[in-house]
Amino acid sequence: MTSALDDLITLLDLEPIEVNIFRGVSPNEDRQRVFGGQVAGQALVAAGRTVADSGAPYRAVHSLHAYFLRPGDPTVPILYEVDRIRDGRSFTTRRVVAIQHGRAIFNLSASFQIPEEGVSHQSPMPEVPDPETLPTFRERLAPMAEELGEWYRRPQPIDIRHVEQHIRLSAPASRAPRQQVWLRADGHLPNDPLLHACVVAYASDMTLLDTTMLPHGLVFDAGVMASLDHAMWFHRPFRADEWLLYDQVSPVAEGARGLATGAIYRQEGQLAVSVVQEGLIRPGRVR
Repeated sequence: MTSALDDLITLLDLEPIEVNIFRGVSPNEDRQRVFGGQVAGQALVAAGRTVADSGAPYRAVHSLHAYFLRPGDPTVPILYEVDRIRDGRSFTTRRVVAIQHGRAIFNLSASFQIPEEGVSHQSPMPEVPDPETLPTFRERLAPMAEELGEWYRRPQPIDIRHVEQHIRLSAPASRAPRQQVWLRADGHLPNDPLLHACVVAYASDMTLLDTTMLPHGLVFDAGVMASLDHAMWFHRPFRADEWLLYDQVSPVAEGARGLATGAIYRQEGQLAVSVVQEGLIRPGRVR
């Protein structure tokens, strides 16, 4: 496990401070606000831990729906309060509110289900190059290393390989609102399905909103860009430390908001996770 991935696992290992209350921290990075994927991943950890200690048979997360309410302050801890909404025979529901400075900054509803058999079909995985043949993040952005500074040099817990040109290298040229990346945790993870789901929840917020900027030749720091809401459906088991293809499309942007959808496939072709996100987009300068 790389040190960056080890730091991410530590970040997701919340401190229980009371029944149904957990505390999380942010990494010591130069950020103006907490990364949305971090809050989503930590909230899912909090929800999952109250499912695991309920005494019910094993239940895996099958969906989450979240709203980003206020920018998170990366300099202070985040409290996660869990409401045990329902423990049914097949499904368990949890609601989590993330709190800083006495105010809610994020809320999440998550549902967990016992393993069941049923009908099965899926959209086929797109044909793309093998991830091992694609440049790494640092190799891809090496021409901009000096300009990107610390953001380029900072160790990354998620190995991301863009199938096409990185948005920072293609801007200000416009492209179709679709991109594909291979991603995986940069190291071996423990055999904990909840942890793998939380790592993918963290990673799912890293590139999705960029898709809404592609037709406009913009990059994420060209004005104001922030996640508003985020939804995920977990269809089948996967490992976050094995290659996953993230196929992302933005069908619409309007009213200072952009919508993007994502399909996350296992390397063998099985659709593992579906994602939908809407973000606030207030363009400033164009690169």
